[in-house]
Amino acid sequence: MEGALITNDAVVFGLLMGVLGFVFYTSASEHPFFKAMYKVVPVVLLCYFLPALFNTTGLISGEDSELYFVASRYLLPTSLVLLTLSIDLKSIAKLGPKALIMFLTGTFGVIIGGPVSLYIVAQFYPEVLGGIGADETWRGLATIAGSWIGGSANQTAMLELFGASPQLFSQMIAVDVIVANIWMAFLLYWAGKPGFFDKILKADTSAITALKEKVEAHQKENLKIPTLSDTMTILGLGFVITGCAHFFGSHLGDFIGVNYPGLKSYSLDSSFFWLVILATTGGLLLSFTRWRKLEGVGASRIGSVLLYILVATIGMQMDLGAVLDNPVFFLVGIIWMAFHILFMLIVAFIIKAPFFYVAIGSQANIGGAASAPIVASAFHPALAPVGVLLAVLGYGVGTYGAYICGILLQLAFGG
Repeated sequence: MEGALITNDAVVFGLLMGVLGFVFYTSASEHPFFKAMYKVVPVVLLCYFLPALFNTTGLISGEDSELYFVASRYLLPTSLVLLTLSIDLKSIAKLGPKALIMFLTGTFGVIIGGPVSLYIVAQFYPEVLGGIGADETWRGLATIAGSWIGGSANQTAMLELFGASPQLFSQMIAVDVIVANIWMAFLLYWAGKPGFFDKILKADTSAITALKEKVEAHQKENLKIPTLSDTMTILGLGFVITGCAHFFGSHLGDFIGVNYPGLKSYSLDSSFFWLVILATTGGLLLSFTRWRKLEGVGASRIGSVLLYILVATIGMQMDLGAVLDNPVFFLVGIIWMAFHILFMLIVAFIIKAPFFYVAIGSQANIGGAASAPIVASAFHPALAPVGVLLAVLGYGVGTYGAYICGILLQLAFGG
């Protein structure tokens, strides 16, 4: 956003940390007002929306700030290391195939939802098919499909493949970010009380409950008051693994991009892809060693701190005022997302999948590796790796799914 009042990232970071501190301080307050408020409004939702409000009003500019880049490249992988440090892979395996089924259902919902939503809106606003100038809207929607199934790398691939103009592409980015983040906010709100949807879906949540109880039992068995040495060890270990993930990830991405260009369709030339993979793998490997005991002195708590900073930087990317730029495009995006959600809920009801699988299966598609762990950990920190694993799968299928969606859009609306 142009003309932001605060442009210094050090000041912006201080503001965001102040927001996080205020939210968590008041959430623990015994004051009747705050106790009543936090019964309705989840902590994580405020950590997300207050920075979004600052960005929308022009106090700060998420577009011009480098804080999200820093948080997603440095804090996210470190938090993944610390959140996976105490994970039990056998327990995750017991979660069964329903998580994968819901992920693929979400992918299919995005593929079909694009053409369906554009067709519905075109019945009332035929001019929407024309996009901007002579550019056709379907070309832009194909880039959203890339983002909502895989991520930015897949989105860029669809931009190159279907040739949306820069002006149309910028509009579609706004649709992508706003609609996806509104859905993420909904998931964060209901993550604290999934029982409502689980009851409707008649879901069996025993495997999820067992995993959470096992992690909590491990935490209690090894719990002790952390010393400065403990905290510095946790941070040192996390950031060392992150540094190694950056080093090897960038080299792997460059090597594959130069020598195996055919693998670009899998996003295997993306350094961010390898960063997430290697950081998560590092955390999982540590879970088989004595370093797993660091959970007893707060490894996942520190990982959650880093994750909440990422939440705030994601929130500051959201400009609610962008909806006014081209509301018809946003209507297409909202119907598209609604189709994706409805399709997932129907399948979840049929297979009796818990709401957690709906949330994480959707977010692994829509949000990718940066936000899927946030939604998963909002249910419970022990579930964060599930979000990572499914989001990584999204990188692999993203280009194919988005390409199919783009072809369907072209066949239906390409003239």
